[in-house]
Amino acid sequence: MREPNNDVIHAVSSLRATRWFSDAAVRDDEIHALLEATRWTGSARNRQPWRFIVIRSPAVRNELSLLGSYAAHLAGAPVVVALAVNEDGGGEDAQFDAGRAAQNLMLAASALGLGSCPASFFPSNNADRARQLCHMTATWRVRTAISLGHPAPRPGGTSAIPTGRLPLSQLVTEIEGP
Repeated sequence: MREPNNDVIHAVSSLRATRWFSDAAVRDDEIHALLEATRWTGSARNRQPWRFIVIRSPAVRNELSLLGSYAAHLAGAPVVVALAVNEDGGGEDAQFDAGRAAQNLMLAASALGLGSCPASFFPSNNADRARQLCHMTATWRVRTAISLGHPAPRPGGTSAIPTGRLPLSQLVTEIEGP
């Protein structure tokens, strides 16, 4: 039996959303490294139905932050990476593959000491506007963007977002036998 890689287990189980960022710049080599790691995400039939749009423009980040119910953190991040997905060319697995790429991007960011948080653009007219802001053609959908930056202390107050995780006993069903 293979020994567990506790570094990987720790990286996955300790990843947390970061919604507040310092003014420290995210270097080009950091962006390159995390995008290089992200492009290796597996995809169904190796279609790689994604493109990554790196957004440093405060005006575009601000406009994107208005397109989702929980997207305000995009405005305060020094960098946003939008994820464009070709649903036609990527098949029915395209959005699942995009989710895998987003998670890998956030794990790579964490490994570099950067914080990250995903945002979703719904309803579809918001996703269409995000696509336009990212200069993508109509064959691409932009439903997700990820804020990136050096974490800043969380402001005081109570969050409306619950913390913690449900225990496995509430999440897992086992089926045994034939």
